[in-house]
Amino acid sequence: MSTWKKVAIGAGVAVVLAAIIGFSVYQSHKNVVSVQTAKAQAMDLAAVVSASGEIKPKNYVNVGANAFGKITHLYVKEGDHVKKGQLLAQLENVQSTADVSATRASLEAARTDAIAADAALNTSLADLNRAKSDAEKAQLDWQRSQGLYKAALIAKSDYDSQKAAYQTAQAGLVQAEAKVAQAKAQKESAERHIGENAANLTRVSDVLQKTTYAAPYDGMVTNLPVREGETVVIGIQNSPGSTLMTIADMSVITAEVNVDETDVVNVKLGQPAEVMIDAIPKKTFKAVVTEIGNNAIIRSTGVSTSQQNTASEEAKDFKVVVTLQNPPPSLRPGLSATAKITTASRSQALSIPIQALTIRRKSDLEQPSNGKGTVEAAVPRSDPPKDAGKEELQGVFVLRNHKAEFVPVQTGIAGASDIEITSGLKEGDEVVTGSYKVLRTLKPGAQVKVDNSAPKKADEDES
Repeated sequence: MSTWKKVAIGAGVAVVLAAIIGFSVYQSHKNVVSVQTAKAQAMDLAAVVSASGEIKPKNYVNVGANAFGKITHLYVKEGDHVKKGQLLAQLENVQSTADVSATRASLEAARTDAIAADAALNTSLADLNRAKSDAEKAQLDWQRSQGLYKAALIAKSDYDSQKAAYQTAQAGLVQAEAKVAQAKAQKESAERHIGENAANLTRVSDVLQKTTYAAPYDGMVTNLPVREGETVVIGIQNSPGSTLMTIADMSVITAEVNVDETDVVNVKLGQPAEVMIDAIPKKTFKAVVTEIGNNAIIRSTGVSTSQQNTASEEAKDFKVVVTLQNPPPSLRPGLSATAKITTASRSQALSIPIQALTIRRKSDLEQPSNGKGTVEAAVPRSDPPKDAGKEELQGVFVLRNHKAEFVPVQTGIAGASDIEITSGLKEGDEVVTGSYKVLRTLKPGAQVKVDNSAPKKADEDES
């Protein structure tokens, strides 16, 4: 055989061997899935609930109009710090001052009348005592004259005179008793007039007092919507009255935030929080939860569900108040704020990335693998379960011998990007974390290869 024939045969054999080897390598990698992985490891975790709201003082009061009238003086301006009892505003009070003066004069007159009535009563009592003495003396004289007249010792005229004197004394006693009763009635009337005028004085004094407004406690004037010369009115029925100003106690500052109904069950009094204020960027303030609302608030309207007669399927929030510790003096009510409330924490908890968690039906896990390790479309999870075989299990795919094995797990608290695993894994286990498309369709037992390089943008867009 010539040399060129031998070379040709050798080259052909080499080509065939190369084709066979290439085909074998291609087939071996044809059904291998590229995945990203991470290892289960111990770390400190904190479950955080984030909510937005606004800065509010814990104590504030809207000073409303208690009387109708024109504002004659405003003694403060917006932003002023005030002390308890400090004069804030004055309404016109000419009529109310006159009413107080007139009623006070009537009260003094009634007291004078009471003194006179008391003196008259004492005089009537003295007259009554004298009338009683005269009546007793006249009775004795009349009794004595009766005996003497029977003994014919006195004349008939003397007997008649004693009888008349006795009857006159009795009439005088009745008259004295009547005068005493009259004096008592006059005294009681005078005392009632004192009570009536005292009540009127209290009423008109209250009206006068309501024309003057003082600070209920130490604080700051955060709102002053009126000016001197304006006329204010009191509220009637469903019509609110005029608001003169708002006084806020800025010593205790809170952030009032709206927490989603799915998160509020984890919020408890005393839990720590961090507050970020839009007006003070790149700075956080320590806070603590001090109040949790009991009524849901409809997110679209801001109305409490207790104020509605019909049920609503809209998203709902709950009001949560966190109190800032050491707030800066530059804070103002109404500033937008975001609170991050730490609802739970774990030290050195076994954790994995949240995206590693996936759901599989129990029936899918029980089906035998086709041995090809292919990535097949998962059964849509929207189908309602019809039997026990379609029960859903939560778990992760763990890498074992270059295969992805589904392992059911129990979870604990969730942090920003990691979640606690309470059972099912051990530290160091390598779990599949992506991509989302692979995790959604990955079958147990599939052949995988690890590629932890940055995923392509196209792949991220598809997911």
